[in-house]
Amino acid sequence: PGQGSQWVGMAVELVDSSPVFARRLGECADVLAGLVEWSLLEVLSDERALARVDVVQPVLWAVMVSLAEVWRSYGVVPSAVVGHSQGEIAAAVVAGALSLEEGARLVVSRSRALVVLSGRGGMVSVAAGVEVVRRMVASYGGGLCVAAVNGPSAVVVSGEANVLEGFVAGCEAGGVRVRRIAVDYASHCGQVEEIRAEVEEAVSGVVPGVGEVPFYSTVTGGVVDTAGLDAGYWYRNVRSVVRFEETVRVLLDAGFRQFVEVSAHPVLTVGVEQTAEDHGVEVSVVGTLRRDEGGRGRVLRSLAEAYVAGAPVEWARVYGGSGARRVDLPTYAFQR
Repeated sequence: PGQGSQWVGMAVELVDSSPVFARRLGECADVLAGLVEWSLLEVLSDERALARVDVVQPVLWAVMVSLAEVWRSYGVVPSAVVGHSQGEIAAAVVAGALSLEEGARLVVSRSRALVVLSGRGGMVSVAAGVEVVRRMVASYGGGLCVAAVNGPSAVVVSGEANVLEGFVAGCEAGGVRVRRIAVDYASHCGQVEEIRAEVEEAVSGVVPGVGEVPFYSTVTGGVVDTAGLDAGYWYRNVRSVVRFEETVRVLLDAGFRQFVEVSAHPVLTVGVEQTAEDHGVEVSVVGTLRRDEGGRGRVLRSLAEAYVAGAPVEWARVYGGSGARRVDLPTYAFQR
């Protein structure tokens, strides 16, 4: 996902309980150290630092990349990746299209360019269909826009701070459920056009390669050649509407039925479930960590949820070296 899944202390517990996570996060910290003035491990618990867009986006990127490595270490290897807004940078690294160093430079450059917009806007999630939301947005005379379509009844609106306040009040008065997203800028909206030159210049040095895993783009709404993830693409990534629902439908048509949200807190699972139900197919959608549940226990629970839905979790890796052994269970039903 993009910004919004963060929480103070996210993944700190996992650093101490998962060697795989700690190692990958340490690698992210090393590449970020040469690009930023703060320490990745220190800001995970720093509420003030995480309120800054140029801190929280690289932090979320590092957490997502490291969580993907945890899933891989247990045998759950992605057959495709899809990212939402800045999440596409993590997805490109997981796909092998960007090195860890290139991904770090890209997320740092992208987030710094957005600092100019901080304090001028905001974003909210609306539990309504996109056509309904578009009509509501149009009534505010250009100060707002649809920023993302995450599901049949999951739409994000972005725009000027004062106009957004009126929009939220209007939704609440009309009985439409609306939730503020923890950002103070308006990405995927007209304000981003002011920083186009800065974004393209900032990311111009990033050189993508050919990924090992298919990359489904929420900018184009389908699978793309990762060699084309150039400066122009990454500008569209922050300016264009995030076509998440559309991209999920493409994945469903391609036969994908198991989805794992690799994040500090699942914010897109509902959108995937809504889309699949509307598409007429059954899917498994699981998260990884949850707010205030950032340890190994939560990861194991997520692995179990994925396993019972058919994911190839290699439990021997989970319990390796612990002395655990497989035992037979009775063949009759447990009734007590």
